[in-house]
Amino acid sequence: MAKLYISNKDETVRMFDNKILEAFSRVHWTVPLYVFIPVIILNLYLGLFRYELAVQSVLLYFIFGLIIWSFTEYSLHRFIFHYNAKSEFGKKIHFIFHGVHHAYPKDSKRLVMPPSVSIPLAAVFYFLFLYILGNILLAPFFAGFITGYLIYDITHYAIHHFNMKSRLMLAIKNHHMLHHYKYDNKGFGVSQPAWDYVFGTTFPGKDEK
Repeated sequence: MAKLYISNKDETVRMFDNKILEAFSRVHWTVPLYVFIPVIILNLYLGLFRYELAVQSVLLYFIFGLIIWSFTEYSLHRFIFHYNAKSEFGKKIHFIFHGVHHAYPKDSKRLVMPPSVSIPLAAVFYFLFLYILGNILLAPFFAGFITGYLIYDITHYAIHHFNMKSRLMLAIKNHHMLHHYKYDNKGFGVSQPAWDYVFGTTFPGKDEK
């Protein structure tokens, strides 16, 4: 089987000639926490105190948001990040968004989504869910959705750079490592592999267990 990466060290390749674009393509793994934790707190505050939703309702829609994020994570990874582009332009776009991560999987500055991408993407999802749920139910739901995103981002960084001790985290890490180093067309769940089992994209041998 062909090697699925260029370098397995904490190094990268320059993607943009423009210094500003290149700078915005790299980010420390803690930055999403600073950007999105206030968003989570604000939406929980709105749900509980401005809209005066019952605690049970806030919890229910928060969990619903977590679940919808997990499905979104799987779908984006499978159908967008691993889109099989045919044109040269499409291949360049794919490399910028995800291909560079597979080429340099331990690059610590390109393991979490930079705010230049995550903030506009979050805005798109916010207005989509606003249309579906309305502003009252959106508050706890979006708090859960963004919490799910942060779990994904930090888990992804931890998988590549932290020493896992718990059985659960080791299982999640092993699942993602198989995606990187053996089967890049399977195992699209990063923070959890549940949707891979639902849609039959887990690895050979796992379905029978």
